[in-house]
Amino acid sequence: MSFATNLRCRECHREYPLAATHVCEFCFGPVEVTYDYDAIRKNVSRERIERGPASLWRYADFLPCDRDGAIDIGAGFTPLIRAKNLGKALGLNELYIKNDTVNPTWSFKDRVVTIAATKARELGYEKLACASTGNLANSVSAHAAAGGLEAVVFIPHDLESNKQLGSSIYAPTLVKVRGNYDAVNRLCAELAGSYNWAFVNVNVRPYYSEGSKTLGFEVAEQLGWRVKIRKGFQELAKAGLIDEPKTRMSGAQATGCSPVATAWQEGSMNFRPQRPDTIAKSLAIGNPADGYYSLVQLRDTNGACGSVSDEEIVDGMKLLAETEGIFAETAGGVTIASLKQLVEAGKIHSDELTVAFITGAGFKTVEAVAGSLKKPLEIDPNFESFEAAYRELQPAAGVA
Repeated sequence: MSFATNLRCRECHREYPLAATHVCEFCFGPVEVTYDYDAIRKNVSRERIERGPASLWRYADFLPCDRDGAIDIGAGFTPLIRAKNLGKALGLNELYIKNDTVNPTWSFKDRVVTIAATKARELGYEKLACASTGNLANSVSAHAAAGGLEAVVFIPHDLESNKQLGSSIYAPTLVKVRGNYDAVNRLCAELAGSYNWAFVNVNVRPYYSEGSKTLGFEVAEQLGWRVKIRKGFQELAKAGLIDEPKTRMSGAQATGCSPVATAWQEGSMNFRPQRPDTIAKSLAIGNPADGYYSLVQLRDTNGACGSVSDEEIVDGMKLLAETEGIFAETAGGVTIASLKQLVEAGKIHSDELTVAFITGAGFKTVEAVAGSLKKPLEIDPNFESFEAAYRELQPAAGVA
């Protein structure tokens, strides 16, 4: 059984039952799940966690739903890789990559959806829905199929074709909205008030959000119970499994859609919504729901926030692939390019243990890099043809 006790408003701290509620009725602040940490301390140990499945459900004691009824297609417990080559290129001595591109639908969103879908079914919902920039739609469609639920997913009309296909294969009702993500999200917020569906990032958002912290649980365990993702680490500390975390959180946005980064650089805790214009469509959210709380995290952890151009995003994707063999989508390019920017600005130091989170696979956004890659050699099937082409490619070096 879950140790979750109730929902609590982040602002006024009023409490609500564990239902499909996402805003406080009194102050309209967001609500989040709370837990009985005394019971967790008595029942949970590192050894108990380590005996669990090789998925995020090994941390079921810190999640708001019952593992026995989980809609589980294998999300989580993804590789944490020591990135020596990339670290050398960036001037970081202890850099790790958390590779969430290997999740079942090739993105981080499987973490949040496995929790939201499981809780939605517990609450009696038969339809799963979402507003998405692509990755979430893929994951909702897959989890609905696995859980015997219907899926209705809403996306911007101009989404990358591979992300559209990545939802359609699971046979959801796919709705292309003529507008950007913020328009899609507004529509879903309206529909959630009229349709008895579980919109994973609207009315069941508190449970959806709980999947994110499993990144922190995994990194702490994979680093030998050291710490890196803030909410997950705080909960492990409350349970007595690690020391109190002293982690700095840094953010990354595309310059073409950077409301949080812009506010941070201006020294403001109030971001202004922006109209997205970037190749990083999965990050093209001009009015982010948790924008203010992201700024709070940056402030409270003495973090930093970078913003990078589309050209820098492509360079970041290529750098990660060429140094560590990981093909990330455009969001990953934002992460690596911003990491490079923050290192060069002295915001991240060479001797700090640093973890970069890569959240989606590159085959979802091939259009972004297709025109910037080295062209293949085309030859006849004989030795002479290869030798001539190869020598032309590397005239100074000759044949190795």
